[in-house]
Amino acid sequence: MKHVTRRHFLASSVFAFVAARLSGQQPPSSAGPADPALVEDLVAAYRILGQQGVLDGFGHVSARHNRNPDRFIMSRSLAPELVTAADLVELDLDGNAVDAKGRAMYSERFIHAEIYRARPDVKAVVHNHAPALIPYADTTVPLRPMYHMAGFIGNGVPVFDIRKSFGMTDMLVSDSKKGHALAEVLGNKNVVLMRGHGVAVIGPSIHHVVGRSIYLEIDARAQAEALRLGSNITYLDPQEAQKTVDGGENGGYERPWPLWKAKAMGK
Repeated sequence: MKHVTRRHFLASSVFAFVAARLSGQQPPSSAGPADPALVEDLVAAYRILGQQGVLDGFGHVSARHNRNPDRFIMSRSLAPELVTAADLVELDLDGNAVDAKGRAMYSERFIHAEIYRARPDVKAVVHNHAPALIPYADTTVPLRPMYHMAGFIGNGVPVFDIRKSFGMTDMLVSDSKKGHALAEVLGNKNVVLMRGHGVAVIGPSIHHVVGRSIYLEIDARAQAEALRLGSNITYLDPQEAQKTVDGGENGGYERPWPLWKAKAMGK
């Protein structure tokens, strides 16, 4: 009887393994340990954006894995300022976790996955719901660069309206199709607003995406104040904006990053 039971157990295990492989449930392979400096900066990014008021209990940051461009790292589902290195999870570009350890993942991880798939130049992504940005996603007023720290939006800020492609939804980009649609609207820009929801910001490094997220929110508030004053507004010319990106000292956020990080990590 014991032999029969053992045989049945082994057969069931093999069947379950084969079924998982055929159904695509097999977890993706790992790219290996990420660079410790990347991990440290990613944890700091969550906390910095929380302290700066860009993220609250919601929103998230990710970084492309330094060992494999088809993998990225982000936290498990957790309020940003609580994130530690132990909370980070490796995912593939289908939004599958290598090893979630039974923990819940952000439902909108597909924003990150599909942007990384569409944009090989992108190394980090932020999704947030900063209140100052919402009016520009929900009206016909375009978000434009008010000053040099927002020069990275000089080439325009598109708006992703989930209703146009998917009808009535809960507004969340919760699968690959929605993520792909958002990435298409983003195109070659650095920012895409999301109607009734928030924004996705991209960059060539964690430093860039954190700095851009902070100054984007400041720019949105400055523009709203300028519009309230009711006078003619002189925005940055596209050429001026590009020069701030190409040669301005704010381009890589090397000066404020150590300050932001020290404050966020309590150092």
